[in-house]
Amino acid sequence: MQPIQAEIKVSFRYAVHFTTGLFAPHNRLLRDVAQSGERCDGHPARLLFVVDESLCAHYPLAQWAAEYCRSYSDAVRLAGAPVLLPSGEAVKNDPRHVTALHEAIHNAGLDRHSFVVAVGGGALLDVAGYAAATAHRGVRLIRVPTTTLSQNDSGVGVKNGINAFGKKNFLGSFAPPWAVLNDSDFLATLSARDWRAGIAEAVKVALIRDAAFFDILEESVPALRGRDMAAMQHLIHRCAELHLRHICGGGDPFEMGSSRPLDFGHWAAHKLEQLTDYRLRHGEAVAIGIALDATYSHLAGFLPEAEWRRVLELLSGVGFALYTPEMERHLDHAEHPRCLFRGLHEFREHLGGQLTITLLRRIGQGFEVHEVDEATMTQSIQLLRGADERVTTHRSNGTFPATPNGKGEQKWSDTPALAH
Repeated sequence: MQPIQAEIKVSFRYAVHFTTGLFAPHNRLLRDVAQSGERCDGHPARLLFVVDESLCAHYPLAQWAAEYCRSYSDAVRLAGAPVLLPSGEAVKNDPRHVTALHEAIHNAGLDRHSFVVAVGGGALLDVAGYAAATAHRGVRLIRVPTTTLSQNDSGVGVKNGINAFGKKNFLGSFAPPWAVLNDSDFLATLSARDWRAGIAEAVKVALIRDAAFFDILEESVPALRGRDMAAMQHLIHRCAELHLRHICGGGDPFEMGSSRPLDFGHWAAHKLEQLTDYRLRHGEAVAIGIALDATYSHLAGFLPEAEWRRVLELLSGVGFALYTPEMERHLDHAEHPRCLFRGLHEFREHLGGQLTITLLRRIGQGFEVHEVDEATMTQSIQLLRGADERVTTHRSNGTFPATPNGKGEQKWSDTPALAH
């Protein structure tokens, strides 16, 4: 008997919005987004809020959600009390949080035309998105990212997941959100670490996609360090735009192949998060991973020295470390579970197919390789240790330049510490 061939084409469409005062009574954005989908019963859209509990120290989100739904009772209504979850990577390491969300969705009687509204950083959005995607095989998700990293990267894409078996995002789903609502007001209360963390993803996408954006980031270092909101809003908008352009136009939105260019620097970053017991924020680990792969690109003869130095100067200029001691442990035993090189195997395993990582030929021009020379990578790690020590000395002495191009001051990368 002849096989029966089946082909299914499904089109997804969602918007990333930019606003302020999302829960203010005059702001109709959430109301309009919740009413943008056809419902079979004609009733107000039912919303279950999932909130990063650390936000509640700064914002009365439960009160805001209730008052907002009362203001637009013809269009939206609360499906239950907000579910509070821990912040940071800890929420992805405990599967009980997914179970609690499934139970809340069940108790609220949500259906596929209802909405989970996730308010928080990237880790919370991952957990809430995974729970929503697996309840009824898909409850609609509205993301409200509240950190720089989630507004410009993790909150705008199509992935959800939690960690398991010591591996980043081992359990997860590809499920596009109904919409993403970026409210820059939430950025005002971020810690310095969380303000800075998302900048790493902007540097990443600029390095592989947009040299002009990298130039802008260099020029914006003083403003970003000074928490200038306009500079951060521009960074977030352009970074999100470049991410979505790749996801929607790159031909592989659900990562069916072996290539994952938007994860430049991430093979090391994901492993470093684990090796540091998540002491490193995701963005901090990504910054180190970018520095490592840029240095490897240079030592392997691909990336010109001047451009390699610019990469390190920009990362250190906004305040990132370039090295952590866990990078050098067990390097002589590549199969050791706590060796950084195990991250290459885990990166390949997560996607499948052959190992494929992105390196740099020029700023704004990434390319793919399928093997890594461990000796050169080890040399890259050692070089970053020296560079990071030099940067730390400058910072502690108060002599670190205010801008990455020096402008009247000595550039740290002109010192012998980076000679090789």
